[in-house]
Amino acid sequence: MAESVVQLRCGVKNDSWGKKGKESVAAQLWSKTPNNAQIDDSKHYSEMWMGTYPSNPSYLLSTGEHLGEYLKKNPQLVGKSVHDRWGPEIPFLPKILSFSKALPLQIHPDLTLAAKLHKEDPNKFGDTMHKPEIAIALSKFELFAGWKPLRDIQALFELNHLGKFVPKPGQFNDETLRQTCKALLSAPPQTIAETIKDLQEIPESQLGAQSYIPSLLGRLVKQYGEGDNGNLVAALLMNYLTLGPGDAVFVPADSIHAYLEGDIVECMARSDNVISTGFCPAAERDSVELFGQALTFVPHSAQDAFLPRKKSDKGMNGKTDVYAPPISEFNVLCTTLGAGEKETHKSILGPSLMIVTKGCGHMNIPGDKSVELKEGWVFFVGQGVALEFTTDKGLAVYRAYAE
Repeated sequence: MAESVVQLRCGVKNDSWGKKGKESVAAQLWSKTPNNAQIDDSKHYSEMWMGTYPSNPSYLLSTGEHLGEYLKKNPQLVGKSVHDRWGPEIPFLPKILSFSKALPLQIHPDLTLAAKLHKEDPNKFGDTMHKPEIAIALSKFELFAGWKPLRDIQALFELNHLGKFVPKPGQFNDETLRQTCKALLSAPPQTIAETIKDLQEIPESQLGAQSYIPSLLGRLVKQYGEGDNGNLVAALLMNYLTLGPGDAVFVPADSIHAYLEGDIVECMARSDNVISTGFCPAAERDSVELFGQALTFVPHSAQDAFLPRKKSDKGMNGKTDVYAPPISEFNVLCTTLGAGEKETHKSILGPSLMIVTKGCGHMNIPGDKSVELKEGWVFFVGQGVALEFTTDKGLAVYRAYAE
């Protein structure tokens, strides 16, 4: 009989924007799984993936079996509701990300566009899914997400140096914003560099609440060069946010975003489709026309990007919060225990993936089975299993699930 709770061995990625060596929380957690490699301090560690996505899948630690194959053999583990919609599959993809410089300026195609792009170029767009996502801060987390309010953008583009990027004078609306964004993305590197220099010389008093822009541009220029079009799109058009541990944002499909610095738990619909056109080498950029076509205009303020953290009814002792985005693919639970505390999760009617981000303890499973928990350990939990968590020293667990 298949086990409902199994420990996993997960993969890690080494993108150049990742944090180096032991500075990376992704590396720290990944390296704690038994038999995983030691951290190489000369390497960048960007992402630890959990789940069944084919380009970086997880495996059962005990047998080495691919988690996706395990679920195909044991479809009862995902539950009827999930199986009816997605088959014997996990419809979400959790990750730990650690980044020391901006990720590419990107959007993820919605379901309609994803299907079209996959048909046209299946090697680049490897699936037909959309990719709404949430990001939960594990440390100080800086990012760009969604668009500033139109009135704030319009006020900026009334400055002499920026008027040339606006298609025509007048009231800003979402279509004006689309065309302005495309103009910034299409401008030659010299124009971008000159515009950044001009903006850095503007007195802060002229920028009002957006007086942070010149110094932020200085940071971005050091990362990707003064001619990168993403510098102006991010600093001028997008919400710049700083989150503390436990704070979260929701990024809908087709919402423009770029993560700047920090360590996060990320969870998304099971897709790896990305359209990028800034904060990356020119050869890696997608067409400005495609990017502009895919843009949507939610969220349209910093406040709209935040995802609230609420008490979850899955936790019996009040020690569990939930991050619940307005989509059907997943929610994420966060259980935090102090020394000597306990929590019980009610049984969930679908699959879940769980990672211990801090501390140690035990997880008790019906049938008198007790599983040790240590920092960095990852588990798949099948549907219908109640779990009890205990700890002598303290414990933090994130658990993504679908029902």
